[in-house]
Amino acid sequence: MTYTEALDYIHSISWTFCKPGLERITQLCEGLENPQKDLKFIHVAGTNGKGSFCAMLDSVLREAGYRVGLYTSPYIRFFNERMCVGGEPIDDGELAEITAYVRPIADAMTDRPTEFELITAIAFEYFKRKACDVVILEAGMGGRLDSTNLIREPLLSVITGIALDHTAYLGDTVEKIAEEKAGIIKDGSPVLYGGEDACAKGVIQRIAEEKGSEFFAVDHSHLSLREATLEGSIFDFEEFREVQISLLGMYQPRNAAVVLSALRRLRRRGLTVSEAALRNGLKKAVWHGRFEILERDPLMIFDGAHNPQGIRSAVESIRQYFPDKKVYLLTGVLRDKDYTAIARDLSAVASHAFTITPNSPRALSAEEYAETLRTAGVAAEACPTLSDALRRARRAAREAGAPLLCLGSLYVYADLIREI
Repeated sequence: MTYTEALDYIHSISWTFCKPGLERITQLCEGLENPQKDLKFIHVAGTNGKGSFCAMLDSVLREAGYRVGLYTSPYIRFFNERMCVGGEPIDDGELAEITAYVRPIADAMTDRPTEFELITAIAFEYFKRKACDVVILEAGMGGRLDSTNLIREPLLSVITGIALDHTAYLGDTVEKIAEEKAGIIKDGSPVLYGGEDACAKGVIQRIAEEKGSEFFAVDHSHLSLREATLEGSIFDFEEFREVQISLLGMYQPRNAAVVLSALRRLRRRGLTVSEAALRNGLKKAVWHGRFEILERDPLMIFDGAHNPQGIRSAVESIRQYFPDKKVYLLTGVLRDKDYTAIARDLSAVASHAFTITPNSPRALSAEEYAETLRTAGVAAEACPTLSDALRRARRAAREAGAPLLCLGSLYVYADLIREI
């Protein structure tokens, strides 16, 4: 099997519908002799902040000398990013080889695995072959019935935060979503909650107590920002002083505080992380698509905020970095997001917008989104293609001397990079 054939096979499995449950992933991994049982996991769920948390923790643990596997979704630039070891994505040949190994087992199943289940099984096998010391495992959607929840006895379960998203599958209240995310909590394994919603915290703490799992919550009142510029942030958190991170966005110090809290628990679970590894790892961490500077003339920044909570965090960052001016937007969203609320929040910091239709069957059309933004008070132009939107937005932002913020679905990121 070639790399192209492997991707064609993986993507041939429909994922346009949700098939919750652990039966298929259990059967598939049993056919592979349960590679996940040979691995140690840090299991991560949450609505926002999962990717940044995982990237920072991965960087710190690698700096401490561990062989770290990292499983994330969705990929941002190319498929192989979904499974990394030592900071490097799986290479094409190994992905093809493992997919060829997994395929006959998957094809023999009466109830065929979903795309995400197949990818998860491939990742487990890859991390086993690479003899990872620890795997940072990001859940896909939800937690309780997510295929990553096959694992048992993680070193630590982390729920980064809870907000309304994927409500059709996870529930229409914060409490219902928290219950689904808390499904990753295992009997006797500690859990850390990194969010700030008190209702969600109550649900997660109750479930942890029911399972005899030690519960910890991050106290964000102990976070104090010293400096935040387009070069990064410096902050204090509890006993940690003058911690530096390069990731931009006013939400990143909060994500880093969750990482610091997690490391405190992981040290108690047997991982050795020096102060130098902690600081160097946080400073070196890279995570694409989150308030990332793409160009300097005009200043162009991409942020993958795609739900109201994420957009509010992006707005907070825009206000910090550009307090005296309004920004221009290049933006597209998916129809299943609360795009009316998103447009309303963006109107506080944006004067002009150029809208596109993301490359997704769930996309909201550029015309509908432009009209929604105009209703919210933002001058908006619908563009037929990303190339046209980029050309118009660049020119307009440069002439106005305004920053250009590319906001919305991560599905846009790879296409935008190619256009640039």
